[in-house]
Amino acid sequence: MGIQKPGKHDPKLLIRLNRIEGQVRGIARMVEEDRYCIDILTQIQAIKAALKRVEEEVLKGHAAHCVADAIRSGNARDQMQKFAELVELFSRYGK
Repeated sequence: MGIQKPGKHDPKLLIRLNRIEGQVRGIARMVEEDRYCIDILTQIQAIKAALKRVEEEVLKGHAAHCVADAIRSGNARDQMQKFAELVELFSRYGK
């Protein structure tokens, strides 16, 4: 998946998200059909892994563009803001 400039989304990322959306609908059908719990849990794990990959790609794009642009700009305030945003984001993971 190529990293895109801000405002330009990688079409492959949208394809992945659409696939995940379909998987979620599939799990809803499985629940409605009272399917075996382990089968449902297996699908949930697959969705979590797929979302993790999407998250990684978005983070790579943010680092490659937004953070890199702030560093190149030489604007200390912008650099600190981007850094603070990342710190805030990662601090939420621990909660």
